[in-house]
Amino acid sequence: MTQSVYLRYEVLRTFRNWRYLIFSFVFPLVLFFVVAGVNRHHSFDGTTFPLYFMTAMATLGTMSVVISSGARIAAERAAGWTRQLRITPLRTRAYFRAKVISGYLLALIVIVAMGLAGTALGVRLSAGAWLTVLGLLLVGLIPFAVLGILLGHLLGTDSLTPAAAGIVTLFALLGGAYGFQLATSGTLLRILEGLPSYWLVQAGKTAVGGGGWPLEGWIVIAAWTAVLIPVTVAVFRRDTSRA
Repeated sequence: MTQSVYLRYEVLRTFRNWRYLIFSFVFPLVLFFVVAGVNRHHSFDGTTFPLYFMTAMATLGTMSVVISSGARIAAERAAGWTRQLRITPLRTRAYFRAKVISGYLLALIVIVAMGLAGTALGVRLSAGAWLTVLGLLLVGLIPFAVLGILLGHLLGTDSLTPAAAGIVTLFALLGGAYGFQLATSGTLLRILEGLPSYWLVQAGKTAVGGGGWPLEGWIVIAAWTAVLIPVTVAVFRRDTSRA
């Protein structure tokens, strides 16, 4: 199997699951309109509440779709598809690339949907600010995309779904994606700032400020990615060697 054929297969298979697609962005959309609609004239964390909550719900939705890619991997392992891939010339890098791209395409749908929802509730950003929000969200999702692949090769189909849901909920809660922050100062805030979900939620605020994340944000994303990639590769190799 060639790289292009496998990538096309992954994308088509992902977008044929309409029930999964709808659930992935309907929940954040409904929650956004319910909460932000009531607080549309309020401000939060130095910006308008609809803008803050728009990026917060985009964070929740995109984390969910990229991490949930692990469910498809777990299903492939259970069906023996991973074993079949071993006898093809498909490289490990191409395998990972296809998984990440398919997850990112779903994430783009969520981001566009939340952007339209935010505009409907009065969010007004320049073209440059919108591109900044988009870019920061896509960069900040990298460790979560890797985490989804890791979970897919680490857990079975029965345990992955609740594990993925719990991980997304925890990261969203600690990152401030539910419309409130657990800390605004002190040691706890410093701990929360060490999470990639925190910086995803901050994407809208930093874009309005005329720039991107501070250096700390980039370091956090890079550090999580640097740790997760070798762990994921090691788990993948161990898993496929036993397949």
